[in-house]
Amino acid sequence: MAEDFPFGYTLSLINGKYKMIIMYCLYQNKPVIRFNELKRSINNISFKTLSNTLKELESDELIVRTQYSQIPPKVEYSLSERGLSLMPIFDLMCEWGIKNR
Repeated sequence: MAEDFPFGYTLSLINGKYKMIIMYCLYQNKPVIRFNELKRSINNISFKTLSNTLKELESDELIVRTQYSQIPPKVEYSLSERGLSLMPIFDLMCEWGIKNR
C-alpha cells in the first residue's frame, strides 16, 4: 500500500482537490482565518466540500479549529505546527510552477 512509504503517507494527507489550496490560503492569511473568508478565497468550492475538507485536515492534525462560545458562533482556522512544517515544500512547489509554467 502506498501509505506504507513516507512519500505515500505524505500524499495521503494532502491528496485531494482542495487540501493544498486550503492550507496555502491559511498560510498566506495567517495567523487565523474564518470559514467565510476562506470560502471567498477559494471561489469555486462548495460550502459542503470546504466543511468536509477542513474536518479531514483537522483530523490529520494539519490545521487547528478554534471555536468561541458567543452568539453568533465564531470559528477560526489556522495551520498547526504539523501543517506549518509542510509550507517549505509548498513554497518549493510554487517556485517550480513559476519556473516551469
